[in-house]
Amino acid sequence: MSYEVMLFYKFTPIEDPDELARSQRAMCEELGLLGRILVADEGLNGTLSGEASACQAYRDRMRQDPRFADMVFKVDPAEGHVFPRLSVKRKLEIVHFGAEGAPKPWEKTGRRLSPREWYEMLGRDDVVVIDGRNDYEYEIGHFEGAVRPDVSTFREFPAWVERHKDEWRGKKVLTYCTGGIRCEKLSGYLMEQGIDEVYQLDGGIITYGKDPEVRGRKFLGKCYVFDDRVAVRINQTEEDTVIAHCSICGAPCDRYINCGYLDCHRRFLCCEACEREMHGFCSRSCEAEAVKRDRVDARVKPLLATAFGGAG
Repeated sequence: MSYEVMLFYKFTPIEDPDELARSQRAMCEELGLLGRILVADEGLNGTLSGEASACQAYRDRMRQDPRFADMVFKVDPAEGHVFPRLSVKRKLEIVHFGAEGAPKPWEKTGRRLSPREWYEMLGRDDVVVIDGRNDYEYEIGHFEGAVRPDVSTFREFPAWVERHKDEWRGKKVLTYCTGGIRCEKLSGYLMEQGIDEVYQLDGGIITYGKDPEVRGRKFLGKCYVFDDRVAVRINQTEEDTVIAHCSICGAPCDRYINCGYLDCHRRFLCCEACEREMHGFCSRSCEAEAVKRDRVDARVKPLLATAFGGAG
């Protein structure tokens, strides 16, 4: 039995978001799909996993809806479900930007570049490349020369842009993100702030890595994804490398885990050896507090048991 994971979105006016959310949940439950779907009056944003036949059925049904007939699906094979449950939510935005008066992507957005066009633009001296993701996503992988955003959430971008926009005037500004959705908003917002030439990588990093011509060149490290895979390879050439480091020992590492203390649960880079050594915790103090308060994540209990001779 083969499985797939799908990433998709579409900015389009939705008259009744609540009804769309209800119908999406019903369809996903019928097909046995798991993952996350966000619905708002500006469109739909989702990532789902399931049996390949069920994923194909979902795509076929969505293309029968005129609002989503041209929606692009980014599909990867999977060994099984990459999500533990199904979540369908009605939101104010399908990706939370939070900038008052920001243009809708169907009103204003940056010029789209194909993977080949993007690759060629990266070699120019008059461009600024802005990573439209969060700092921890940048940490494990990014394009050569890209500006690292000092943000931990997408909604922090407007303030960050305000602090730096004067540095980019008169230059060609290139934006990219995982699948393209964040740059649809970010590029339009940059244009609204007076940046004349703004571009976006069409389809995002995921599409770039699948292009048979560029094969992910000039992307360093791995691409962070919001499912059980955590990170995926983009550069399909001999240039592929690990650029991040374990926060415990400093060895090359692109594995993120969450601290096993439920009241911390901090996301941190950790190699497999240090995960075993630290029993899945980010510090000894977190381990001690988790045990004392009985707040140990079930995921790390087998690792913790080794500290007590296999008991537990």
